[in-house]
This record gives sequence, C-alpha cells and structure tokens, in this order.
Amino acid sequence: MSEETIQGAVPFTVAECKEAPVKSLSFLEGVAMIVGTNIGAGILSIAYAARKAGFMPLLFWLIVAGILTTITMLYVAESTLRTRAHLQLSGLSERYVGALGSWIIFAAVCVNSMGALIAYMSGSGELLNSLTGLPRSLGSLIFFIPAAGILWLGLKAIGRSEKVICICMVAMLAILFGATLLNEKTQFVNLMQGNWIYMIPVFNVVVFCFSAQYIVPEMARGFSDKPEQLPKAIITGMVITFILLAAVPMSVIALSGLDNITQVATLSWGKVLGNWAFFSANLFALFAMLTSYWGLGGSLVTNIGDRFKLAIHTDMKKRLLVMAIVTLPPFLLAYSGMVSFVNALYIAGTFSGVVLSIMPMLILKGARARGDIQPSWTCSSAITHPGIKILIILIYFASAVYAIAALFKLLPAGW
Repeated sequence: MSEETIQGAVPFTVAECKEAPVKSLSFLEGVAMIVGTNIGAGILSIAYAARKAGFMPLLFWLIVAGILTTITMLYVAESTLRTRAHLQLSGLSERYVGALGSWIIFAAVCVNSMGALIAYMSGSGELLNSLTGLPRSLGSLIFFIPAAGILWLGLKAIGRSEKVICICMVAMLAILFGATLLNEKTQFVNLMQGNWIYMIPVFNVVVFCFSAQYIVPEMARGFSDKPEQLPKAIITGMVITFILLAAVPMSVIALSGLDNITQVATLSWGKVLGNWAFFSANLFALFAMLTSYWGLGGSLVTNIGDRFKLAIHTDMKKRLLVMAIVTLPPFLLAYSGMVSFVNALYIAGTFSGVVLSIMPMLILKGARARGDIQPSWTCSSAITHPGIKILIILIYFASAVYAIAALFKLLPAGW
C-alpha cells in the first residue's frame, strides 16, 4: 500500500497512533473469521423464524441480504484502507461522520453483539442439556469458559481457532447434508410450503446472520501487511456463508416439515436422522456458536477499547475490565432465562440492520474525501451507485417499520 499522504486529509491523533503490535492473519484465517462470525446463532434460528413463511421466501432473503451486506462490508473495507490508523467502526464513524454517528454505530455494535452473545449463552445451555442432560445453566457455564478464554487471548488466537473449527464445521455439515439427501424421510415438497405474507419479518433474522461488518476493521488490522487480500477474503467468506446458511434450513425443513422445527433447528434435524446425527448436528451447533462468540465478542471488546481510548492490547487490567463488561451480562441474562433465543436475535437484527445500512455509506463518503492514505483497492462504481444505496436504505427501513408494527400487534410477527 502506498504511504503517500493525501492532500487535505485529517491528521490522525496521538491516540490513534498508539496502536497495538499487529499480528498478521493468513487469507484462510481471514475467511474463517467471516464464516465463523456469520455462522452462529443465526443459522440455527432461521429455519424456526421461517416456519410460517417457508423455505422459498427464506432463500430469497438470503440472496438479497447476502448481496447487500457484502456491499456494505466492502464499503467498510475501502474506508479502512484509506485510513492510516487501525480504527474500529465507531472510530471510523467518529473520524468521517462525526461524534453523533460514532455513538450511533457504537450503540448498534453493542446491541447486536450483546443480542448475539445472549443467544449463544442461551442456545449452548439448551444444546448441552439435550446432549448430556446437564442443567441448562451449567451447560451455559461450560460453554462460557473456552469462549471467554480464547477471547482473552486476542486476534491471532481467534483467527487460528476459527480456522480449525470452521474446517471441522464444513466437513460435518457436508456429511449431514449428504445424509439428508439420502434419507427416505426427506420430502423436498416441504420446501415449497409456506406463506409469502410472512416473508418480511424473516428478513430481520436473516440480516443478523450476515452481520459481520463489525469484524472488517479487525480483519484489516490483521491484513495490514497485505491489504489487497481484504476484499477477496470478505467476498470468499460471504459466498461460503450463503451456501451454509441455505443448506442447513433446507435440510431441516425437508426432513421435519415446517410444523416440527425447534428454536435451535439442529435439535429436530438430528432427531430425524438418528442418534449419530443428533450428536453431530448439535456439536456443529456448539461450534457455530463458539466461532460467532469469538468474532462478535472480539469485535465488541476492540470497539469499546477504541471508543474510550483504552489500551486493551497492552494493559491487561483494562482488558480484563472490558472483557468482564462484554462477557458477564450476556452470561447472567441467559443464565436467568430472561431472554429467548429467537427474540434476542430479532431485536438485535432490527436495530443494527438499519444502522448498518446507512453508516458504511457515510463512512465511505467521508473516507474518500478525507482519508489520509491512498488505498490499494477501491469499490467499483457498480456497487457505489446511488440506486444501490437507496435500495439498501429502503429495504432495511421497511423491515424496521414492520418489526415495530409487529411489536404492537398491528401486523403478524412471523412466528
């Protein structure tokens, strides 16, 4: 990347210059961070969320949301490549949009991440209860220990762990998907059932499945020695994500039908295929929750450090404090059973989806005007066309309006 400073650029502050030593990510580790962050609670809940709408509306939204989310992630990628300092989304917003924009996106990061972490804590307890008979609260605690432990170790540990587990997840899913195709109980006619009138609320959960914008700045930090690989890793990771997100609910719905889907879909999937599949599918579910916990949890830790100018990469006391803020509330809420699995995702997806439809556009606009280095890659004019931006805003806002109306029972909630 050229180190040439762009004329008229905003000079970066002393706080921005105090960066932690960067640990390089490999291309595969970067792709695994995208896949691992995306494939978590969302992949386990979308079949249940679509049990009234059906598979075809779900597939439609997976395509639409996947494309639009990839575009906004590429907006963030170019913005990071135009910025000398390694800033998170809230830092990029403060630099290129202003203080208000920074706080709005920081709130979106917190709401989305906390909603996800609560869902992972709740879902892991339910899965371990089904697998071992352990109390749900104890299952959540067992999940919490390795999840928080790797998070404490930082970016490189997260990248390596997600690479290993993602490879295992893809292999397990390929076996389970093949078993579904060969099973005599599989009824592909189930995929044609449903009601398109319920398609809108499905979008809110689907959006959450693709919410990996938060980790793009963290990936950029790991790709600082090879920035041209950042957009390639994003696109590759998102394509793999789409394939996995489509395969799991397709298998579950084809096997079980729309009326027999549990909140954590792999429970019903495994029961139909047999004991070996029950164990494998729910181990896959635990892996999925674990990788997403690391991706979003790690991003939230770094965003808090960036937002409040805390040296979390060098000061272990401050890192421990931020870790406690990030990890303990979701664990305690899930432990208490106050928030259901799907509702946590629905609330998080609605709020963060609207914010993330707008802020990357504003960040990119500011970065192109006031970035301080020449990027090695830029978004094509096709994906930065005003028509694309208007479409993104309209779809996300329509989804939010529907969610509010459904909350007040003015429209069907969808599940």
